Amino acid sequence: MDFTKLTAYLDSLIEMGVPSVDMIVYRDHEPLYRHMAGWKDAAKKVPLAGDETYCLYSCTKVFTTCAAMRLIEQGKLHLDDPVSQYLPAYAHLTVKSEDGPRPAKRPMLVRHLMSMQSGLNYDADTPAVRKLIQETKGQATTRQLAEAKAQDPLEFEPGENFLYSLSHDVLAAVIEVASGMKFSEYLKKNIFDPLGLTTIGFSLKEKDHARQCAQYMYSGEKKTFDPIESETLPYRYTPQYESGGAGLICDLRDYSTFADAVACDGKSKDGYAILSPAMIQLWSANQLGPVSRKSFDAWNRRGYSYGLGVRTRVTLQAGGRGSIGEFGWDGAADSWVMIDPHLHLSAFFAMHVRGFPYAYDVIHPNLRNLIYEAME
Repeated sequence: MDFTKLTAYLDSLIEMGVPSVDMIVYRDHEPLYRHMAGWKDAAKKVPLAGDETYCLYSCTKVFTTCAAMRLIEQGKLHLDDPVSQYLPAYAHLTVKSEDGPRPAKRPMLVRHLMSMQSGLNYDADTPAVRKLIQETKGQATTRQLAEAKAQDPLEFEPGENFLYSLSHDVLAAVIEVASGMKFSEYLKKNIFDPLGLTTIGFSLKEKDHARQCAQYMYSGEKKTFDPIESETLPYRYTPQYESGGAGLICDLRDYSTFADAVACDGKSKDGYAILSPAMIQLWSANQLGPVSRKSFDAWNRRGYSYGLGVRTRVTLQAGGRGSIGEFGWDGAADSWVMIDPHLHLSAFFAMHVRGFPYAYDVIHPNLRNLIYEAME
């Protein structure tokens, strides 16, 4: 295996102005590759040390949907359960129409939440949500906010189309009801602690504040990477709210340990089973029909469709190197995870830059291609 080209590519990102990059590749529970470059701080005086923490944004979704799959495997949750079975407010949904909101014709299912076909949108600044936050004096919980969102009309009938949305935030509330535990407690008991993940959580522990990598916003107009507050979490609507779609923070070691376990038949190096291979196959199975697939294709994830909360490789005729069934996702600050169960191969890449679509369109596919090239 020769990762020379991958190293050169990561270093080239620093040369083009990206403040920092860090990447780990695992296979069969063993680290194959690690390279970092750039700076931990906005002043560019402290080089990366490798133990920095990052806001995961939508890379959180892989943990959330994994947690749901675990409950499904245990029979505590089912894909075709109505969401209203867990969150009663979802029994009376409405859908947008030219004549105003009308009653929904079909129920929203857990499957719809997981596959982003629920009809929900990504707008949490609605009258119902604002009213709840005011009434709870800014202390609304995950479940309360999810149920408030049910008051807003859907963009389309559940199952009718694909739209990236707050679906996985609502899924976190469903997980709370199905498990009988607070979302963070369920994750800690069933995923974090058994895997030995120590930095991950919905807020920075006091001891980890100094480890947070500087975060940036890219200016397309100025072509600059401008520092922003590293703890800025736009999807943490209240201190009590735990966003299943975008709320987690962790370092590369924690995320890589999780991804490696999933890639290796769902078992950690110590033998802890997160999911069975059959559940992993179901998790990453394509869920999109022609209409939804057309909407997903607008995201330019060439060669992929969307499963139960993850992109999933469905063809090698487009998108470059890889394996059918490779899956993962990415985040708003350009983090990216790749899981290949066939090869027991996984990779996690961290940047901390928002508003930089070049990462999704160019950097992430290039990283994947260079990893597989190195493996050949």
